[in-house]
Formats: sequence, structure tokens, C-alpha cells
Amino acid sequence: MHRRLATALSASALALVTVVATAAAADAAPADKPQVLADWTQTSASSYNAWTAARANQTAWSAYAFDWSTDYCSSSPDNPFGFPFAASCARHDFGYRNYKAAGAFDANKSRLDSAFYEDLKRVCATYSGGTKTSCDGTAWTYYQAVKAFG
Repeated sequence: MHRRLATALSASALALVTVVATAAAADAAPADKPQVLADWTQTSASSYNAWTAARANQTAWSAYAFDWSTDYCSSSPDNPFGFPFAASCARHDFGYRNYKAAGAFDANKSRLDSAFYEDLKRVCATYSGGTKTSCDGTAWTYYQAVKAFG
């Protein structure tokens, strides 16, 4: 009787361990998470566009457990002088938060800041004349701030 009970308990415990281990593996982020993160934080417009599309459909990327939270441009205006910098700031936050979580922030900070500046310059490229000049100057100021204090 004790042997049967012990055998049944051992089998149950083994089954439980198997289920828990399988669930933990299923909850783990996909192996390509670092590559996806890198793809979405490059300086190119295509990288920005891929991140924007993913941000609009975050549930499709839920297995990756990315941190999509943002405070946009922190304590600086999100739309200084009417220039729409909020999305650029959100992508910058995405890079900072996810590389910090991955323990790889220091190795990627410079590129993240450069990608931020390129994003801001793309915003400014939609203007002309003095408005573009003003936008470019504001973008440079934002870039210098994150480079120094980010």
C-alpha cells in the first residue's frame, strides 16, 4: 500500500515538474529577442518604421515581453515649438528601457542616442526655411541633452 502511494506521488510530482517546466519554457521570450530589439533601434528610417508598426500592434509581440512604457520626452516638451517629437522620444524610451532590462545599456547607449537624433531630423525634414532651421536646432538641443544626461 505504501509502495503504491509512494509510486503514485512520485509520478504526480514528476508530472507537475514537467508541466511547470513546460510552462516556464513557453513563458520565456523568444531567442531572437536581442535581434528584434537591435532591428528596432537602429538609425535608419526603416528601423523606425518597423518599430512604429510593432508599437501599433504590441499584442503580436507580447511573447517578447518588451517594455513599451514611455514618458515621451521626460521633463522636456513633447512637441517643442509645435514640432512633433513625441514618437521619437517614445522610441528612445523603448530602447533605453529594454536595453537596461537586458543588461546591455552601456554598450548601446550611443547608438540609441544617435537613432533618437536621426528620428528628430526626419521630423525636421518635413519643414523648410526658417522653420526647418528652428526644428534642426531644437533637435540638436534634445540630442545633446540625452547624450549628456540620458
